[in-house]
Amino acid sequence: MDNFTFNKFVADCKTVTESTSYLEMFSYSDASLDSVEEHPLPPDEFDNFIHRRGIFAPAILPDDVHPVAGVRLLLQKNARHPETFSPRHISMEPKDYKAMIDGLHLPRLAIETTSVVGPYFWSGLHLDDDGNHYLHMVFRKSDVRKKGYTRGWELTLSHEFRTGITTGFAKGTPSSSLSDLVNHLKACSSELGHALLLPLLQFGYESSPAVDAKQRDARQWLRLLEHAIAMRDDDLLDGSDRYLGEGVVDFNAINRDLVECQSQVLWKRPTSYLSIISSLEETARLFMQMLPAERKTVAVDKFQVAMASRLGLYRKRWDGIEVYASTTMQRLEIQRSALYNLIAQKESKLSLQMAGEQRRLAHSSKHEVGATKGISLLGAVLLPGTFLASLFSTSFFDFHDATSITSTASPTFWFYWAVTIPLTLLVVALYFVWEKNREKRYAREDSDLEYGIDRMEQQIMQTMRKRNLTKAKTWDARVERKTRLAADEDNDYGAFKDPAGAATNSNTLAVPGE
Repeated sequence: MDNFTFNKFVADCKTVTESTSYLEMFSYSDASLDSVEEHPLPPDEFDNFIHRRGIFAPAILPDDVHPVAGVRLLLQKNARHPETFSPRHISMEPKDYKAMIDGLHLPRLAIETTSVVGPYFWSGLHLDDDGNHYLHMVFRKSDVRKKGYTRGWELTLSHEFRTGITTGFAKGTPSSSLSDLVNHLKACSSELGHALLLPLLQFGYESSPAVDAKQRDARQWLRLLEHAIAMRDDDLLDGSDRYLGEGVVDFNAINRDLVECQSQVLWKRPTSYLSIISSLEETARLFMQMLPAERKTVAVDKFQVAMASRLGLYRKRWDGIEVYASTTMQRLEIQRSALYNLIAQKESKLSLQMAGEQRRLAHSSKHEVGATKGISLLGAVLLPGTFLASLFSTSFFDFHDATSITSTASPTFWFYWAVTIPLTLLVVALYFVWEKNREKRYAREDSDLEYGIDRMEQQIMQTMRKRNLTKAKTWDARVERKTRLAADEDNDYGAFKDPAGAATNSNTLAVPGE
């Protein structure tokens, strides 16, 4: 079953090309012969490295010297292909990948983990056809894509209990800590006999102080947001005025930074890493159980104790990060709710202002209608003069029998002006008096309108406060109701009754009939 699944997964994978190098480290009973070799691996030497032939053949040692432990790794430290960590992608030809898995005794199940998410660690035992036991491990994190490039790292390892040699394949993008891991490994030649040396070193880089620093930065960012949302003028923090522009709070910037701050808090969730710590501890116990007696040296025991202590340290650190991040998240939710309440209040006030402006516009339209009516009324009032002019024209002018232009006007023409001028002045005066009274009335109506808008806003705010206070007093009302029911002799609804003459407290209940 495993062979078929492995071959099928390899056949389904796409191939990308990455530069490959190798690392060989061996420690011997004579420490002066310890060796560390890291060089690029030409394609024509790939099979020789896998099967330890040619220049990679085991060293010829003196009779009194024997190998103690070793590490043989294929490295792709600066994987740069955009899809190098995409699901169902391998970074070498299928035939080379199969040769590597079989020749280095690596876990075939590793091909099925190309699409796992989050930090992932797996370990298990393997027994080959010759009866040799191996401890297989897969440790990787490769679910990030940034600027079109996949990012991550992976360790596929196999430790042979009989020889103490750890073989494996390690790949990482430039953003990973694989280069630092290899340099760190070179300085630990005396501890190569423990199978979990590489996973522990890698987990140490994943648990670097940068994780704590990022949570501290997020908390400081949260304080700035709290000052901005609360609009505090005293004890301003450095940078808290970034959300103030010309005396106005930029709610869009606050909302954007709330989202960014929350995403920073959620970076590297502690739950996954605490689970990996438990897996590493379990694998370490399994390793010590399967380790042959002749290989249980002082160095291995010392590393086992140091590893347990270090994992305990990491566990406490991640526990602290989890509590710290949880508190930050709760405070972020509080600020988000406060921000939404502020925005809702601003929107309500804006709606109220719009309603007031609409009412003012309606009154203004009413004023314009009144002015139009006044003009119409003025025209109607002036009609009598026009009528009189038409009427008087019949006798005031005679163009038929007049001997000269001066004799066309009647001697009583002055009577027209004597009536028209006073009448016109009277009408105009009455119109101005009426218009003055109308403006005063409109001014009183505008004042009443503004007062009504203010009262409406106050009533809305009072109603909102009353609702909040009513909700806050719900528990007190329940306690008072329960007390009243307990004191009611006719209560038959199951409320607790204090037995007469008995002292009770919150930790004791009187049983009826006893």
